[in-house]
Amino acid sequence: MLTQRELFLRHVAQTSDMPLSLEIVKAEGLYLTDATGKRYMDLISGIAVSNVGHRHPRVVVAIKEQVDKYMHLMVYGEYIQSPQVLLASLLTSVLPVQLSSVYFVNSGSEAIEGAMKLAKRFTGRTEMISFANAYHGSTQGSLSMMGKEEFKNAFRPLLPDTRQIRFNSTDDLSQITERTACVIAETIQGEAGAIVPNDDFMKQLRERCTTTGTLLIADEIQCGFGRTGKLFAFEHYGFVPDILCMAKGMGGGMPIGAFVSSVEVMSSLTNNPMLGHITTFGGHPVCCAASLATLRVILQENLVEHVNEKEKLFRSLLVHPLIKSIQGKGLLLSLEFESYEQNKAIIDRCIKKGVITDWFLFNANSMRIAPPLNITTEEIKQACAVILSCIS
Repeated sequence: MLTQRELFLRHVAQTSDMPLSLEIVKAEGLYLTDATGKRYMDLISGIAVSNVGHRHPRVVVAIKEQVDKYMHLMVYGEYIQSPQVLLASLLTSVLPVQLSSVYFVNSGSEAIEGAMKLAKRFTGRTEMISFANAYHGSTQGSLSMMGKEEFKNAFRPLLPDTRQIRFNSTDDLSQITERTACVIAETIQGEAGAIVPNDDFMKQLRERCTTTGTLLIADEIQCGFGRTGKLFAFEHYGFVPDILCMAKGMGGGMPIGAFVSSVEVMSSLTNNPMLGHITTFGGHPVCCAASLATLRVILQENLVEHVNEKEKLFRSLLVHPLIKSIQGKGLLLSLEFESYEQNKAIIDRCIKKGVITDWFLFNANSMRIAPPLNITTEEIKQACAVILSCIS
């Protein structure tokens, strides 16, 4: 009989020639357990997904309770479904007043796709601008906005009338004009290595978009839901986007995303044509129930309040001659090493010692640190001790 590993390699589509191939049988809080019983500290939260930890009890209860009521009913938007309504209501209550209308989807890439369509439909324009080293997803539209050519070239032609400018370059903002439908910006560039905006760059970007009538889309798919020490990272930088995209940490481990805008902007999808954007499984009631529980946990357990002190602890402990710098904000951090080879060797040793880290797609010489927000002080100390021992 074939082993699970053999079946995995034979029948599950692979995206690299060297999958990690850990056979995980249980996940709880910060920890993953493999088929041999070995435990791992998950310092990347399934890539910024498990912000409240794996299988948070309140999220699990919400899922089970909703499954006992109903699951899929109808294409999103046709029926009044309590999990959608309650989630949209709570979500908009913690956002600026102009972000009052929520469109639920299944993933971050779908949130970007919907936001792009919405911007083109509302403005009547076609040009879309993003930033160098941006990551917005892997579908055709979101890939068109990606800012790394080596990931795009094999799939061209992509969407026309798209281009990139430099993140943190105020000089490049003049390229945003009256023919630009939208600018898509990660508030903190994730796959570039947790790159934060300089000074008032986001404010200047906001002002330029307002001047030219361009919609500003904030991609907070990776940095949202408390990861940076605010519920959403744009709160650090004194601006409000026209459209906000979210996913990853939104669902407590369940697949869900959303794009949020004003009622005025969002209503442009209701006509010319009617049903201008539709999705079968977006706003799935079980996923919405999980997301509602997740947001309540983040708010009621005050998880965001402790993120900054945990960041400071990581920074104070992760001191080593081979660490060139620490970039990022909150619990979205990157440790910069000399090379990919050095970084990969350290990551491999960490995994062998039971601490899961990773590198960044567009910054392979940097190590990703993005644990669940409820990681404890003692767990941070233990994880940092392992990382330092693996560096040495």
